[in-house]
Amino acid sequence: MEQTRHTVLARLTEPGIFLKWLFFAAGIGIVVGGVSTAFYYAFHYATLARHTCPWLMLLLPLGGMGIVLLYRACGMEKDRGTNFVLIAVRENAPLRLRTAPLVFLSTILTHLVGGSSGREGAILQIGGSISSKIGRWMRLDDKDSRVITMCGMSAAFAALFGTPLTAAVFAMEVVSVGVMYYAAIVPCAIAAIVGLWVAQCFSVPATAFALTGVPNLSPVSLAQVIAMGVLFALLSVLFCHGMHLASHLYDRFLPHPLARSAAGGALVLVLTGVVWLWAPFTFDYNGAGEEVIASAIAGEARPEAFLLKILFTAITLGAGFKGGEIVPVFFTGATFGCTAAPLLGLDPSFGAGLGMVSVFCGVTNCPMTSLLMALELFGGGSLGMHTGQSLCLFAVCIAVSYMLSGYQGLYSEQKIVYSKFRPEFINRKANDDEAH
Repeated sequence: MEQTRHTVLARLTEPGIFLKWLFFAAGIGIVVGGVSTAFYYAFHYATLARHTCPWLMLLLPLGGMGIVLLYRACGMEKDRGTNFVLIAVRENAPLRLRTAPLVFLSTILTHLVGGSSGREGAILQIGGSISSKIGRWMRLDDKDSRVITMCGMSAAFAALFGTPLTAAVFAMEVVSVGVMYYAAIVPCAIAAIVGLWVAQCFSVPATAFALTGVPNLSPVSLAQVIAMGVLFALLSVLFCHGMHLASHLYDRFLPHPLARSAAGGALVLVLTGVVWLWAPFTFDYNGAGEEVIASAIAGEARPEAFLLKILFTAITLGAGFKGGEIVPVFFTGATFGCTAAPLLGLDPSFGAGLGMVSVFCGVTNCPMTSLLMALELFGGGSLGMHTGQSLCLFAVCIAVSYMLSGYQGLYSEQKIVYSKFRPEFINRKANDDEAH
């Protein structure tokens, strides 16, 4: 009888919980979507200013030192970027509200002076810190605070990239690989959609590409994408190792943050000069490199571009500049895929699309997110009449990249809960050297 009474009471409270999260998620979507819109335009104009005045790249060493001093002045010298957001979701650790303006300003400064980084790491921190603080102001309990942080991540990602399904699932999948936070599916989806609507109201363009040469599903095309998946897995490992190696080398030889940032900025400046001498008036590896991604999707990419982008990004982020790795991952995957696909008999545009989502999967360990990303980025007619069969090719390539990329990842606080090779609980962090 007592159990029945508790069951009835639980059923009666469920509509209230549902309505609560509709209201909370919509509110987070409005606030975070608005901030993300402001970030997009600041990012856009900083990039435009650098293109108009390339001499701004001479300020790279000063820009790096300015970022270090800014974080020091705010008591955030030990900031760990997106890793703090993952910890906040998994352990309900507090996120400081000052993280949002700090990462906003430092990312814009990084791109203004020509550092090689992305924008998603910044926007995840901005969305997560704002929503986490709102949750604490509202005195939400431990579990609800985690969900509202994921709402902020979803709203920010969706507003900036225009991919709401990808954004919602990414927030639920990235923290603990193998365990999805399904209780957050309604809040994250609503926050992502509202965040997207806010961005659209201010004419923030969605990220989308038109692929060509997408093959029909056949034994031959299946074998081709499996081979591509193997290559993308190896590239994912190379990208992650490059990022972590740069940090270790800086820690060893330049442990002082100011010296590290100045030296890193100077090194990026020297590399920019070397590339410019090799290919005059080429600054493809500074900033996010979105124009190069678009060119790769169109079927054109320099064969060395993916290696140079890894090098530029590792030196930039390892030195203490801010931003993120995901857009550089898109750059790396797209240019490599465009170059490698013809060697296996595939269209370079299709190879670039495969590379974008498969390398993303390899470095984030998020296969469901990657498949939805393929649908949202390329689904607007690019996948042909048989969209389901085309998605099968993406799914297989993504799955191979996920399985063979090992337990590496961009985020050291990401938990790999279950093995990639068998249904076995391993509960280890990404990049943990311990064998399982």
